[in-house]
Amino acid sequence: MKLMEKAPAKINLSLDVLHKRDDGFHEVEMVMTTVDLADRIELEYLDEDRIIIESENRFVPNDERNLAFRAAKLLKDKYGVSAGVRIFIEKNIPVAAGLAGGSSDAAAVLRGLNRLWELDIDTSELALLGSEIGSDVTFCVLGGTGLAKGRGEKVTELPAPPPCWVVLAKPSIGVSTATVYQKLDLETAEHPQTSAMIDALEKGDFDQVCQSVGNVLEYVTTRLHPQVNQIKDQMSQAGADAVLMSGSGPTVFALAQQETRAQRIYNSLKGFCEEVYIVRMLGNRPDTC
Repeated sequence: MKLMEKAPAKINLSLDVLHKRDDGFHEVEMVMTTVDLADRIELEYLDEDRIIIESENRFVPNDERNLAFRAAKLLKDKYGVSAGVRIFIEKNIPVAAGLAGGSSDAAAVLRGLNRLWELDIDTSELALLGSEIGSDVTFCVLGGTGLAKGRGEKVTELPAPPPCWVVLAKPSIGVSTATVYQKLDLETAEHPQTSAMIDALEKGDFDQVCQSVGNVLEYVTTRLHPQVNQIKDQMSQAGADAVLMSGSGPTVFALAQQETRAQRIYNSLKGFCEEVYIVRMLGNRPDTC
């Protein structure tokens, strides 16, 4: 028996870090939404007690370094599942890009194995399990648009952003999330107005959404990697309605209400950045939630 799950990327419309917690993690406040760039996860039932990860992408590990592997192992251990699974990951989301590709893959495995192994776990319980795997997995299980607090595991559903086009551009550099957080000075950092973004979404006000985007980590990453700022500038000059780095980077996204403008932004990045995508917002949670 086989089944497929879609694992969409997310972008941060707003990302704030409030303080460092006693457990060593940072207290965050993030408004996230899903976009129509997705990995495809194929799950095949195995009678033998094994978890097999396969992918044509050489950057995808096939062991416990992979969050999808951890998701399958967590379900096996917690619910005493004797069956196994072969997981094939068709990777379309750039790796280590600030788009939660690995977290979304893990979330897709949780949702898919819940069906494949007939575990009958409700979505809220799956989302809670996701927090044991990674900070973004809870949101990725739920999808749609949400406010994430705590380490990212406390998610409240928000209205979808007004429909628009999203241009994603990932420079060919690697960003260490740990290093970005280490270099973040919370006293001097420019914190986004999360409440303004929530208000904009509740009103369905695209202009206010564009005015309210913000990422407290952006200043750190752009100092370490000036290419990120160069992409931002290029997008702005091409007519983007809003431009922001997603997560700890290095991917930058541009919002555009008009398809012609989104295409112009996309074209302006040819020869400037290898990995560029033009997609739509998803915004709403899937019906399964």
